[in-house]
Amino acid sequence: MATTDTADGAQGAEEEFRKLDEFICFALYAAQRAVINGYRPLLDKLGVTYPQYLVLVALYENGPSLVKNLGAALHLDYGTLTPLLKRLEANGLVKRQRRADDERLVEVSLTAEGTALRRKANVVVPSLDEAMGLTAEEVEQAKALLRKMTANMAAQG
Repeated sequence: MATTDTADGAQGAEEEFRKLDEFICFALYAAQRAVINGYRPLLDKLGVTYPQYLVLVALYENGPSLVKNLGAALHLDYGTLTPLLKRLEANGLVKRQRRADDERLVEVSLTAEGTALRRKANVVVPSLDEAMGLTAEEVEQAKALLRKMTANMAAQG
């Protein structure tokens, strides 16, 4: 067993450290970067970033939504979501409006331009799915495992 001097000068057993490729968090990080880098050129043509694209997809799916509901759906806090919404609004893709029945609540909806962008965006996902090189079954398995991991980590606080 190898020994090494510790910070206080005492000798102790050298600890074995995991290699980078042994960390699931690194595999997730590398996959996330690869996927987002794959999306980037396609989304650049649409004039949106990946997080902005996710906001649009959530609005396409759910229609007009409260900011707090968008945040929950996208796992984003208010401080992260608000700047995204402001940029989308400045680009004419969404509008934010306080609810008449409760002015504390802000509702986000697509503009005509935001709705029209959906047709152009429909090519993004199929081209990325193909680039990933996974079967439909593998995609479903991966999503199920990632959802389980997310739920388990969220339950840990």
